[in-house]
Amino acid sequence: MTMTSHAAELAHRLARDAETVCRHYLSNGRREGRYWLVGDVRNTPGRSLFVRLKGRESGKGAAGKWTDAATGDHGDLLDVIRGSCGLVDFHDVADEARRFLSLPRPEPQFEPRQRRASTPAGSPESARRLFAMSQPIAGTIAETYLRNRGITALHNVASLRFHPRCYYRPEKYAPNETWPAIVAAVTDLDGKITGAHRTWLDPSGQDKAAIDTPRRAMGHLLGNAVRFDVAHDVMAAGEGIETMLSLRCIIPTMPMVAALSAAHLAAILFPVTLRRLYIARDADPAGEGAMASLLDRTNEARIEAITLSPTLDDFNEDLRTLGIDALRAALRVQIAPEDVARFMELAASTGTER
Repeated sequence: MTMTSHAAELAHRLARDAETVCRHYLSNGRREGRYWLVGDVRNTPGRSLFVRLKGRESGKGAAGKWTDAATGDHGDLLDVIRGSCGLVDFHDVADEARRFLSLPRPEPQFEPRQRRASTPAGSPESARRLFAMSQPIAGTIAETYLRNRGITALHNVASLRFHPRCYYRPEKYAPNETWPAIVAAVTDLDGKITGAHRTWLDPSGQDKAAIDTPRRAMGHLLGNAVRFDVAHDVMAAGEGIETMLSLRCIIPTMPMVAALSAAHLAAILFPVTLRRLYIARDADPAGEGAMASLLDRTNEARIEAITLSPTLDDFNEDLRTLGIDALRAALRVQIAPEDVARFMELAASTGTER
């Protein structure tokens, strides 16, 4: 058995009884609903890190997966053992997991040497090269995917491109796979690309690829974002690309940014000219934490902050489930009257809204 498959098997066994693992290694936390809440993987008291206790065996929503809303870090229960026990080497982590599971030690394995890449993987330069190798999304599987998500306002989306064979590595030592992908440029306030976000797609364009982590980011993300138009005095910000693209179907001319995670949303940098920020809130613990942090920061910077709340879990779910008219009506009463006239009524009268 390779190291990759061995790690996956250990993580799978631990996830079968995720709550017992959490009670042992994250004893300073507590259960709340479907999650175990604690400060971080080092077992610090708090509520920033939440571990899913029940869910699928793999992929999105799997039991044992965790996210730290304060840092944006995420992982599985092997990472919990690593952090709570202060371990560094994977073999020590595996030994501790086997001890907890009462499993015997495996036969020793030899891992192949990894060839050093000319450009460091995950660096801003790698992100810039990937984006440059991609193509506009018009007429591609990427456009098909977004339209299937109810997103039809695809004007001025130069920050989104399509790569037909984007590399995906399931695990650290596993061979690369290739899948079609949406590649989004992460930029700073000056428009310089600092990172990239990839959403791997099924070749049909009907859904995301059937892989464990169909969304991944690379490069320097903190403070930066995927941007739709240049912001001046008014801007909307949220976590997900599809969330913000859904809002653009209703408010197509308002500049918007997608920060890619709750932690990065809390840390976005504000243009010096910004006077009003709309915060597109996700209805989960991480989203609540990001909103609270942004409200504190905007208050200090004397920027007016207005929270936009979805009816369901996020605005793309609202768009797909409730329909565009219901989403328009819900947003109209949440947006400042002057911005309704500026960004909604003007867009409708000029035919910009789709």
